[in-house]
Amino acid sequence: MGETKQGVMVVEIPKEAGGFMGQSQQNPVALVQAKLKEVEIRFRGWLAKQSLPVEAAVVTTTSAAQGAAIGAFMGTLTGDASSLLTPPPSAANINPEAMASLKQAQALAGGPMVQARNFAVMTGVNAGISCVMKRLRGKEDVQSSMVAAFGSGAMFSLVSGMGGPNQAANAVTSGLFFALVQGGIFQLGQKFAKPPAEDVYYVKTRSMLSKLGLQNYERNFKKGLLTDSTLPLLTDSALRDVKIPPGPRLLILDHIERDPELKDDQRGSR
Repeated sequence: MGETKQGVMVVEIPKEAGGFMGQSQQNPVALVQAKLKEVEIRFRGWLAKQSLPVEAAVVTTTSAAQGAAIGAFMGTLTGDASSLLTPPPSAANINPEAMASLKQAQALAGGPMVQARNFAVMTGVNAGISCVMKRLRGKEDVQSSMVAAFGSGAMFSLVSGMGGPNQAANAVTSGLFFALVQGGIFQLGQKFAKPPAEDVYYVKTRSMLSKLGLQNYERNFKKGLLTDSTLPLLTDSALRDVKIPPGPRLLILDHIERDPELKDDQRGSR
């Protein structure tokens, strides 16, 4: 409602353009993401309270559904090329090994339904075994990851019919291949996710060398095991022993002498 001031009608305009009933306009995408995150947190909390069979069944089912969706999408993109790989009428006379190779090609070139089945098996079995291993062992490590990959690879080989006449042996071979690949990926992920353990002992050293523009000599410190705890004890001879030239040695010793924190550590170490 407006009000009259000195005979002039003043109309109040809402402060928030696009607002409704005093509420500010919000990003609908952000709202949806927040709701989904909230649902995910609640679902994980509920799942953690369930028994092992229930958790494994739920995790396997949900992961299989996700894998089926991915597989169907990929099958749609690649098209059903299995018709191009149909065995000829005289397939009975084909070498068993050649027929097995043809079966493998058909399994990998199937349409949406075939790929949905294959991916559902791989992701579902992998997630289910991982869930069980984590509950039993209380941690996620490379061994658990490889066991889950072995199971998913073996099941994929059996379900897709890639094994041919030696189905059991090929299932084991596929499982081992999956396990080795997954183990390698897990180890690489662990390596790049965490800094090397020794780096925690060179925080002050790295900072000092960076300030002085002497980053290239960090490897000299590490080779001589000159960690942060040894900085207050450094001498010219110690730096010479790790093959640091005279100029950088003078800069490092002068920095340690001038740095209040390192100077206090130097006094305390004496």
